[in-house]
Amino acid sequence: MGSRHFPARTVLFEKESNGVTYRVPALLYLPCLAKLLAFAEERLSADDAHANLLVLRRGTIYRNYVEWEDMRVLETATLKHHRSMNPCPLYDEFTGTLFLFFITVLGKTPEAYQIITGQNVTRLCYVTSSDQGLSWSKATDLTQQVIGRAIKDWATFALGPGHGIQLRSGRLLVPAYSYHIDCKECFGKLCKTTPHSFTFYSDDHGQSWRFGEFIPNLQTGECQLVSVDEEDGSNVLYCNARSPLGFRVQALSTDDGAVFHVGQLVQRLVEPPHGCHGSIVGFPAPFVYVPAASWTPTASLRGLGRLVLSRKFSRFRHLPAWDAAGENIPTTALSSQPAGSQVQAGFKEVCPSGGHHSDVHDVTFLGQDAGEYDPKTTSKPSVFFQTPTWVLYSHPTSSVSRVNMGVHLSTFPRDAESWTEPWVIYEGPSAYSDLAYIELPYSEYSASGTPAIAFACLYETGTQSPYEQISFSMFTLYDVLQNIPLTSTVLGRDNVPLSHRKKKGRSCLVS
Repeated sequence: MGSRHFPARTVLFEKESNGVTYRVPALLYLPCLAKLLAFAEERLSADDAHANLLVLRRGTIYRNYVEWEDMRVLETATLKHHRSMNPCPLYDEFTGTLFLFFITVLGKTPEAYQIITGQNVTRLCYVTSSDQGLSWSKATDLTQQVIGRAIKDWATFALGPGHGIQLRSGRLLVPAYSYHIDCKECFGKLCKTTPHSFTFYSDDHGQSWRFGEFIPNLQTGECQLVSVDEEDGSNVLYCNARSPLGFRVQALSTDDGAVFHVGQLVQRLVEPPHGCHGSIVGFPAPFVYVPAASWTPTASLRGLGRLVLSRKFSRFRHLPAWDAAGENIPTTALSSQPAGSQVQAGFKEVCPSGGHHSDVHDVTFLGQDAGEYDPKTTSKPSVFFQTPTWVLYSHPTSSVSRVNMGVHLSTFPRDAESWTEPWVIYEGPSAYSDLAYIELPYSEYSASGTPAIAFACLYETGTQSPYEQISFSMFTLYDVLQNIPLTSTVLGRDNVPLSHRKKKGRSCLVS
């Protein structure tokens, strides 16, 4: 088990004396406004048949704490005679539209009854907000338009739960799963259903939606997605899914979620009996100093981002560059930079709702001897840069019961053996969770003006049962690296750049 150091914890939703219970957390971070949106199901009891409405608390991140508004009920996120479940928020950065997807289920029909009988009474719905969750549209029912006749082969289906994502192309992705009816009748009864994860996706900013193919081979259920950039310039969509097989299942898509390749068991990530929902979030790898003498064009830099001067990488994002003093380095001068010199590369994005979001990273210039720049073919070099994606995962760490919430790190997620042992962030009963990636551009957490990598986790906790509270914690990447048992796939602590370390003595980032 991991370290006994635990991050600060704030209870956002708590079981009431009349039995009302809050379950199934979903968390979304809006970087333009430093806002956190924490969603949950309000149930009349812990039973999923007693789900009722969806609720929200909005938080604002200040210098070293989060200020939370009072809970509000999302009154428009409903269909008549249905109960609302499985909140799945995502934000379209191109239009500034906030989507909250959810399912509605007729009456008190439990999921288990639909699975046994094949009688699907679940609907696919969403509401939107253009003011960061202050007000919401009426619910839109997409079931007939998107799923159509295919629903006759689905005993039931659900979303996420937890956050969806948007790709650089603008594609919006909602993680989902369905219990497919494999055999409709056997002596007059439904014979077999199998759960499969898949995605709903939109390429026109939510005007229309489609669904992709199922993960084909293994039983997979509740899931989440990460777009993973790799050091060789490739990109894959990574899915991590709940499974009843004793371990998590992962699967990759090379066409942004329309089709997934076969899933594989991740034996480093255990499941309790019958499985449990878990969360994943991707983030750009931090940069470390790499002496040019220790690097060759064929050397593996897994987990290390790098600055590249090469026409063959011209499809990557074009980036300006700065020296350590913050002065812009003209691209024409980069070819004369000595190997091993320190520069920064970054970009700025303008948010539709106003303000800007910076993504600036420390990098080491590898120099001409790194074999990436050829003056004979590249007379006026430009800076191109592909940062590998690391992934954080949260889930109960026991294979026996839903207990001891932990976070694991992978620096190369397509490799099922790359996951670290967990840092346990809560000892005791715990279950569903949702993660968010946050950049903290504050001087006390970043020495060189670059954002400090941080994470927020919204997770179910309790003392006797996991369903007594929904708690919130926030911690930095440095906290993670300090508290997980390090493996060969993770950089040593001494190599974590100062810009991603906490200031000594500061361990609490929330109120």
